[in-house]
Amino acid sequence: MASKMLKEFREFAVKGNVVDMAVGIIIGAAFTSIVNSLVRDVFTPLISLATGGMNFTNQFLVLRDGPGNEVYHTLEQAQAAGAVTLNYGLFLNAVLSFLIVAFATFLLIRNINRLKNRAYPPETAAAPTIKDCPFCLSKIPLPATRCPACTSQLTVTPPEAG
Repeated sequence: MASKMLKEFREFAVKGNVVDMAVGIIIGAAFTSIVNSLVRDVFTPLISLATGGMNFTNQFLVLRDGPGNEVYHTLEQAQAAGAVTLNYGLFLNAVLSFLIVAFATFLLIRNINRLKNRAYPPETAAAPTIKDCPFCLSKIPLPATRCPACTSQLTVTPPEAG
């Protein structure tokens, strides 16, 4: 029983989809650290510069003071003092990170679809080779002038002069 389960697990684990998913998760984790650095080290200072020195990381509201009722200049000070805080600056950083990841994913999928469409162009529909008889609605070859099912004479359109 256990060997059968082990065999089934091994077959599952080495399937292409599982391996692809594992590689995707590993790359996703590495990509997350890059995006976090991009937000923290590039975008946050630029936004801070544009907003007159505002640092989103230290943007918070004190919901309940800590035991000392002191003024907190940074989020770390407030948390160290035991204050309850609403950390909207960290939330804005997370939203910015999400938007960057979503946009990068969009660009990646868009380019993959372009490459796929270039490699596998859509098939064009073949020209019709049959038509319906207007009298009995049976299928007949396109060049036919008489229906083989009802023997009706079909109107022939003359070839266009070229």
